[in-house]
Amino acid sequence: MSKTKELFWTFFKIGAFTFGGGYAMVALLQNEFVEEKKWLTKEEFLDMVAIAESTPGPVAVNSATYIGYKIEGAAGAAASTVAVCLPSFAVIYLISLFFDQFLRLSVVASAFHGIQVCVIYLILSAGLKMLKELEHSVFNIVILTTVAAAMVGCSIAAVSFSSIFYILFSGAAGLLVYAVQQLRKGEKKP
Repeated sequence: MSKTKELFWTFFKIGAFTFGGGYAMVALLQNEFVEEKKWLTKEEFLDMVAIAESTPGPVAVNSATYIGYKIEGAAGAAASTVAVCLPSFAVIYLISLFFDQFLRLSVVASAFHGIQVCVIYLILSAGLKMLKELEHSVFNIVILTTVAAAMVGCSIAAVSFSSIFYILFSGAAGLLVYAVQQLRKGEKKP
């Protein structure tokens, strides 16, 4: 099987069996492409997550496009993107046909409550796994701490910001830390 077909079927499978969007999908993507197929390194995967989250659009689609392009160029990007979207499109289309009847089913409401718990677990496990693999440099720790403090602080103060704000804020904090490190290096030279 060519890599383009393999990308299509892999992303179709991941798209069909992942609830909760791109963040819930991150753990499955890492398992599939870093650990199983070894098509990406851990560093490339972390870069992919950062790029997928910071570019416009859903994380799942951005991740599929990035990985597909990295593995097989434009054909891989197209195949991966279509494949990850097809299952969701089919399900949403079917639901739209029977939307009123679908919402009245208590089994559906109970199923979605159960799925929410699983999604929280998937997102948490993916985040903890990436945190373990992160290089423990001062720069990374400052960025992580700053973003976490900003998110908690904004949540406590009931301030709502776009995730873009957090990305820009952490980038500015990282740039500040980097500048201070460079100044210190310059002072130590004779």
